[in-house]
Amino acid sequence: MFDTMTLQVLANHARAAAENMAHTLHRTAHSAFVKETQDFTVMLMDKGGDTFAVPMDLGATWYPGLTYGRAIAMVDDYRPGDVAFTNDPYSGHVATHAPDTHLWKPVFAGGEIVAWTGGHIHNTDMGGAVPASLSRSLTEIHQEGIRFPPMKLVREGVFDETVMRIMQTNVRQPALNLGDIKALVGALTTGERKVHQMIARFGKRGFVQGVAALMDQAEAQARDILRAIPDGDYRFADYADEDSDQANPCRLNLVLKIRGDSAVLDFTGSDPQLASSLNVPSGGDPRHTMLLVGVYYVLYTLNPRILLNTGLTRPFTCIAPEGTVLNPVAPAAVGMRSLTCARLRSVIFGAFSQAIPERMPAAPAGNNCIVNVMTRDERTQRTVIAAVNPVVGGGGGMPWRDGTNGSGADAAYLKNTPIEITETEVPVEFVRYGLAQDSGGAGRWRGGLATEMAFRVFAPDTRITARNRDRSLFRPWGILGGKAAGLAEMIVNPGTPDERRTGSADTAILGPGDVLLVRSAGGGGRGDPMEREVWRVEQDVARGYVSAEAARRDYGVVVGDPQATAALRTRAVPPQGHFHFGPERDGYESRWTGAAYDALTAILAALPVHWRFFAKTEIFRRMDGSDPEAVRRAFDAVCARFPDLPRPALDEAAA
Repeated sequence: MFDTMTLQVLANHARAAAENMAHTLHRTAHSAFVKETQDFTVMLMDKGGDTFAVPMDLGATWYPGLTYGRAIAMVDDYRPGDVAFTNDPYSGHVATHAPDTHLWKPVFAGGEIVAWTGGHIHNTDMGGAVPASLSRSLTEIHQEGIRFPPMKLVREGVFDETVMRIMQTNVRQPALNLGDIKALVGALTTGERKVHQMIARFGKRGFVQGVAALMDQAEAQARDILRAIPDGDYRFADYADEDSDQANPCRLNLVLKIRGDSAVLDFTGSDPQLASSLNVPSGGDPRHTMLLVGVYYVLYTLNPRILLNTGLTRPFTCIAPEGTVLNPVAPAAVGMRSLTCARLRSVIFGAFSQAIPERMPAAPAGNNCIVNVMTRDERTQRTVIAAVNPVVGGGGGMPWRDGTNGSGADAAYLKNTPIEITETEVPVEFVRYGLAQDSGGAGRWRGGLATEMAFRVFAPDTRITARNRDRSLFRPWGILGGKAAGLAEMIVNPGTPDERRTGSADTAILGPGDVLLVRSAGGGGRGDPMEREVWRVEQDVARGYVSAEAARRDYGVVVGDPQATAALRTRAVPPQGHFHFGPERDGYESRWTGAAYDALTAILAALPVHWRFFAKTEIFRRMDGSDPEAVRRAFDAVCARFPDLPRPALDEAAA
């Protein structure tokens, strides 16, 4: 039995080991996306494959509750020096899209496995239909690049050259992929060495028992937080702009049920799996890390000392029905699952906002757009494919301060690459990189400003993929009187006669001299804007965060004129309601009411999986009202047009 002090010492050792792994990978990686943007993870796992330590200073923050157990079990006969890997989202449900290559290594002591080191790197490209492998428009996973089910990559310290050659043949930048993979193998070896040091200090038995105790402590901390939240059912829904290219919105629906020291996240009523790549491959795991990322953020906000390991997932159970966007059936495409995960976090934040409004912020931007360029470098006569920069929006207004500018709370781990480095490695010229004025939602505490980036290209047929583009239609919401934030945009040749707005499209083809502008959404505001101190508004205007026009319109402040300001604020109407969604969502929900959408999802759930997305699209085309009866009329028309649609099964379910 570990006393509190000894357990904390072990926790510190474990975190330090994870930090050392992260630094090893960070220093030796080849691609800018890993060494600069830091889209990678490393972790220590117990002998069952559950994570018990992650770094805090480097890498992605989505994975403290990840378990490798199912993937580990798919490989036989582990020996010292082995490293296994996978990037297949449907094999073990560790990887969640093909560019994320996960590796794990056994740590032996006394002839048996006592722990694992593991982690992932996001490869810039894994082959497939588009450069960088990811686009909303892809419809099946076979288009998203080569996939490897769990298998050995390194056998007793020696790389499997056959596997390496297969990867080299199928990806667009093999040197980057293999360089990053070898860097991750080095990080796993660093972690293995650190685990042996912990075993030397605590003993083999003490180490194993201590790791279990760390998990138990994280669970206890999470349950303490839940007990302090009022019991109840908290409902919230939010939308991704499109469920496929130039199509209909995608709804995520949640009922958060808190009872004592446990919680259920019921996602029933979310859209069916999509004929696009926005699906999240959870495999139905009730504690899959992708479904719980928003929960991790809430728990850590409420207790910054909470241990980040798989134990904190134990009080939570997720319900994600099979054949829905959060639990798709193969071969559904999943490459853009991070866009849906961003909206998933917004849904979780919205539910907790109702449970503990005094502790929760407004919505963050929720769109971590990552811009990739494939072009020809005339200086070297080579084709270049590279991640240029993440374009991340602002954080939501907090209970005690403004939202963070240009770094939304749910994607802040993505680091920007200095433009000097990008211009050295990629033949582009930056013409703008900064914060977007008037993009943060107005509030007593203003939402964080959006990021905007513009660059010029020089070669014909330059191909852009801007994955995770969203919030071009539905704004990040404000709370408690705060206003929704500004929308995201992507514009080709802004301010010229050739200007072209792309809507929610995430790909573009540019020619020599073309300029691409990408702007994220801002963060929502919190609290009545009329209660924001005048000096803060005037400071925002002086800094360029807020225009003089917006200061007058949104905050009732006429810069330099106290009397006019007082008059405007006296006439202001107090805001109503917990959320402010903006005119776009209000207009959409005036037609697709909650009752109408519930009727739609009930119909779709009764259909075979392969009919659901098709039926949704056809019902949307025929919808002529705003009530459940209009949905049923539309479905009747679909059945009349497509007699092979299995209507009898639906009638039985509806009855």
